Amino acid sequence: MSKPAYAPGDRVRTRAADPPHHTRLPRYARGHTGVIVEPQGAWPRADDRARGVTGAPAETVYTVRFSARELWGSGSHDVTVDLWESYLEPAGEDR
Repeated sequence: MSKPAYAPGDRVRTRAADPPHHTRLPRYARGHTGVIVEPQGAWPRADDRARGVTGAPAETVYTVRFSARELWGSGSHDVTVDLWESYLEPAGEDR
């Protein structure tokens, strides 16, 4: 297992891709910016397991916090989602 790429407080953006197979990246969170709450350890990706891929390395899973306003355009609460590292990229400051 490699060292986690993100630390608590890091801003990240989820990938906006729509793969032709199972993914645990919810559609409502794709392409949005959130903040890393904490890493949850490394686990095989559910995407790979659902497709029968064997031997894929474990990836760090992170709890990521999104504001409801970021996800749906309104709301004053936060939403947390546990996401694999390959679903994330560093967030730029352009948004």
